[in-house]
Amino acid sequence: MNKDLETKISISHYRIVSKIGAGGMGEVYLAHDTKLDRKVALKILPAEFAQDKDRMARFVREAKAASALNHPNILTIYEVGESDGSHFIATEFVQGETLNQRRQQDSFNLKTTLDTAIQIASALDAAHRAGIVHRDIKPDNLMIRPDGLVKILDFGIAKLAEPKSANVDDEAATALKPHSTSPGMVVGTANYMSPEQARGREVDARTDIFSFGIVLYELLSGKRAFAGENALDVIGAIIHKDPPLLSRIRSELPSEIERIVNKMLRKEADERYQTARDLLTDLKDVRRELDFQDKLERTVAPEPKDTTQIVSTAAAAAPATSSAEFIVRGVQTHKSAVAIVALVVLALLGGAFWFFYIHRSTSSSTIQSIAVLPFENKSGNSDSEYLSDGLAESLIYRLSQVPNLKVSPTSAVMRYKGKDIDAQRIATELGVQAVMSGRVIQRGDNLSISVELVDASNNKLIWGEQYERTMSDLLATQREIATTISEKLQLKLSGESAKGITKKYTENNEAYQLYLKGRFAWNKRIGQSLKQAVDFYNQAIEKDPGFALAYSGLAESYVLFANYDVASPKDSMPQAKAAAMRALELDDSLAEAHTALGWYLFGYEFDVAGGERELRRAIELNPRYATAHQWLAQLLAYTKRFDEAQIETQKAMEADPLSPIISFNVGWQLLLLRRYDDALKEFDRAAKLYPNFLWPSAFCWTLYSKGEIEQAVPACRKAHEEVPDAYGTGYLAMVLGRAGHVDEAKKLLEQLKNESSQRAVPSIAFAFAYIGLNQKEEAMAMLEKEVDARGYWATEFAVEPALDGFRGDPRFKALLKKMNLPE
Repeated sequence: MNKDLETKISISHYRIVSKIGAGGMGEVYLAHDTKLDRKVALKILPAEFAQDKDRMARFVREAKAASALNHPNILTIYEVGESDGSHFIATEFVQGETLNQRRQQDSFNLKTTLDTAIQIASALDAAHRAGIVHRDIKPDNLMIRPDGLVKILDFGIAKLAEPKSANVDDEAATALKPHSTSPGMVVGTANYMSPEQARGREVDARTDIFSFGIVLYELLSGKRAFAGENALDVIGAIIHKDPPLLSRIRSELPSEIERIVNKMLRKEADERYQTARDLLTDLKDVRRELDFQDKLERTVAPEPKDTTQIVSTAAAAAPATSSAEFIVRGVQTHKSAVAIVALVVLALLGGAFWFFYIHRSTSSSTIQSIAVLPFENKSGNSDSEYLSDGLAESLIYRLSQVPNLKVSPTSAVMRYKGKDIDAQRIATELGVQAVMSGRVIQRGDNLSISVELVDASNNKLIWGEQYERTMSDLLATQREIATTISEKLQLKLSGESAKGITKKYTENNEAYQLYLKGRFAWNKRIGQSLKQAVDFYNQAIEKDPGFALAYSGLAESYVLFANYDVASPKDSMPQAKAAAMRALELDDSLAEAHTALGWYLFGYEFDVAGGERELRRAIELNPRYATAHQWLAQLLAYTKRFDEAQIETQKAMEADPLSPIISFNVGWQLLLLRRYDDALKEFDRAAKLYPNFLWPSAFCWTLYSKGEIEQAVPACRKAHEEVPDAYGTGYLAMVLGRAGHVDEAKKLLEQLKNESSQRAVPSIAFAFAYIGLNQKEEAMAMLEKEVDARGYWATEFAVEPALDGFRGDPRFKALLKKMNLPE
């Protein structure tokens, strides 16, 4: 014990109780705060640190900044002080063990490791966004309480141990500085340093990510990431060597975990995760996938006495309203259905993380997330169905304008249509705190609407109301309901946010009802219903020529016509542009109109920069609009900006976690990256969750692109049976031709020619068929024709694996240049 302290009972107002430990940063004591009557951990700093005034001043500034951090996984600094020549830091006292101690006693299973990692990443994210870097992430600075809560120790203290002249390039000199592995030594813990830290160079938040990667590697493998007989060997390994592959140590680890750790441990900081937030997102995704698998196993083989099953796993789901649409062709013959297990799984994403960490830390009186369920149509008349669905969607739209309120998208809540309402279960599955449900009865011109808002955390009714109105009051009534909801949730709305809730998009009640009918038809997402939606929107515009939302709906419909074989791009895309432009003339704040315009610019005018600008503007207006994120991800992927595309896809997934098309996009980007095995794994995972989606097409494309032609044949046959459109016919012909089934491929080519005499057939279908028959000149002519026609599929040419055989052809390069796509 410090000799001076042996004779002291107290330092300042802290009474020493017992010594806890010691290290390079000083000695730590359990003490009693006599002012606030609480236990504290008191760290007494070494005298040599205090003697360096400049160093001490920098440390005090750093520690004060760290004391401002307020995060459940960061040790709270109470005070930095001095008493009778002794400099000290008082922090909260945490009962528990360091990660180093815990792992020596217990082996960490994969889920426990990920839960621990998620907490650490969350803390780092909060600190980094506050401008604070730890600089010494290691097992001895990570405390685990008995309840599993992780605390990062010594934030703000690392700066104290840095010499003033830390900028040296001599690796050997740096390595030979005192690098003790003793607990408490900050700069100098050789086994956990980043390469830039080891070289004595400037460090930023990314150094914490590297050190955290070493910790995570050790937890997963049970081995050192960088080993050596001495500090010099360890530093050399950190700078020059890669750790053994995790998959060679634990073959059962998911490949995604290995990818995450490898990215954390990149030597160059620019190649690592750039933020702890991005790392946190990936860790949550992996944790969620593990929960998916557990739920799937329990669903497939439930315990005999299990009485908690909620709904059959064959329960159908409404089509995702945030579809990127590039796969959903000819969906007239296909109904998307999603296993209810996908809903159950979100209990762990929304419940375990959201409720435990965020809900618990926020004010109990303020609700920050809500799901508005489809209203029950109690009219006994299917013609009123548009009213029940439309009223819910309108409320979702209005509430989504509130910046700090999380609102479950329409595609997520539509899965509960017609089912018994269990507010607590639904809230857990969707990761929200409140659930609103309602019933609608229409009798002629009379309208009865009843609404309930439930705080799901305690199953307590927040508010209930019965509205007896006429149909002419519908507009005012739904605005009134939205306003009341915001009040009951105790949202403090700014002027702009309040406008979003009460905004009058039209004064014409008939126009509004026609708009609701248009949305009802559009959400069905089949060719015929898209045409019906256009008809309803046009009728709404006739009633109110200034109805911006109706024009926006027109743009969203027309921009999909070519993909659903409703009309050719040259017939429909100019109409999409005109409708979007008119909508924005009337109301520039409509994210949907910007999204439709963005896709038009990219897909039809080949204006990459303009399309990206409009899509990003849509996201700026509504950051939770999944379709904008998804279509932007497509644009980025098609222009080979895959890292950015993956970020946007993840944001789309966060905005609409139950959308099968967004899940598809994760695998699709892996396919475009030529990571075929990873793509197959992702498609297989998603197919188990959404079994009736268009997965045969995904497997067909991936197996063919991988070169496994024979295995691709049955998948492509099945895909064509489910969706027998022209694109699929051409692709099947290509696969059959390459597999040696030439006669059958020729028959499919003739079939395409016959179809083209009756309707427009995309030229890409002919190109695929000619590729399969090894007729390259004919195929090239069709590719040129697809571009000239502004075909839907032309924008994929830069990344489509089936076209790799053309990449050296100057004519093909000219096509890419014409579309402003990279070679």
